[in-house]
Amino acid sequence: MRINQPIDKRFLLLLTGVVLFGLVMLLSAAGPLGVQKFDDSWYFFKHQLVNGIVPGLFVFFIMAKLDYRKLRPLALPAVILSIILLILVYVPGVGMRFGGAGRWIDLGIAFQPSEFVKVGFLIYVAAWLASKHESKAKTLEEGLLPFLTVLGLVVALLIFQPNTGSMAVISGMALLMYFVAGAPVIWFVVLGFSFLSLVALLIKLTPYRAARFMTFLHPELDPQGIGYHINQAFLAIGSGGLFGLGYGHSRQKYQYLPEVAGDSIFAVMAEELGFFLCAAFIVALAFLIHRCFVIAAGAKDEFGRFLATGVGAWFAIQAILNISSMIGLMPMTGVTLPFVSYGSSAFVALAMGAGIVASVSKQSSV
Repeated sequence: MRINQPIDKRFLLLLTGVVLFGLVMLLSAAGPLGVQKFDDSWYFFKHQLVNGIVPGLFVFFIMAKLDYRKLRPLALPAVILSIILLILVYVPGVGMRFGGAGRWIDLGIAFQPSEFVKVGFLIYVAAWLASKHESKAKTLEEGLLPFLTVLGLVVALLIFQPNTGSMAVISGMALLMYFVAGAPVIWFVVLGFSFLSLVALLIKLTPYRAARFMTFLHPELDPQGIGYHINQAFLAIGSGGLFGLGYGHSRQKYQYLPEVAGDSIFAVMAEELGFFLCAAFIVALAFLIHRCFVIAAGAKDEFGRFLATGVGAWFAIQAILNISSMIGLMPMTGVTLPFVSYGSSAFVALAMGAGIVASVSKQSSV
């Protein structure tokens, strides 16, 4: 096993390519919106560069340089801070609401705490699982119940924001880490059924979730109302065809398609670049995620293995939720496309996760 080797080159190359591609697509997708809101077609590109890419690169290299094992004593403070941040969303004067959702806080700098909860909870679950022998992880008292208690608290705080997308990403990431730790398969069958039951209950109890679900089943029912977003996304993707309309030539980004810089950027990609180039991007992102799992498999200890596995699961689940919602395979959840969608909080958090994997790769056998 090599010790203190350079960062995995394939992981770094794939990550660099995806980030640069995301910047190029953001420049095109957000141009008209920037003109409309700020009279500057470069506004969202510059804002992402200054508030997302630059601090993201900084935290990436800090995390990559740091020995990941030094994160282990910070696990409990990380999850406590995560819960505090999620509670602050509900505090008047600190929490901020946009579009009916309270997902932001302002502590001098406005940010979305759920993005950083992904990092904090990742570290906590990895450390907790690493502290358990495989036999203990398989027990109800020392394994499943403590795991579900902390996860349930985080999920509850996200549900009431409401932030179903982050809830799904964090839950899926944690469950996959627990599965890798050796928990019985039957538990995941039960937990999967329980999760679907929870989602069904949320749909039944909250009108906006019910409307989204009905739009997912029948997007043609209200094309000018609740179904407007998904129908415009279908128009964008469909008009792109196999080869696209050409970079910068999207029509739907001109005040037709909502959230062109955020949730819907994949639809703009499909319209401008077409099926083949979008497929190439998905393959590149899949290779990046696969590299996380390869690095996890070669990690020198359980903590590193769980960290890299969790980051790979995080990237994969978030990408699947975003792309699937744009092509009508899942209801819309507001989840962004990793390293491509606009959002400084999301990018910095993703960069932290990538930096952790880079740190693990420096002491991996791959």
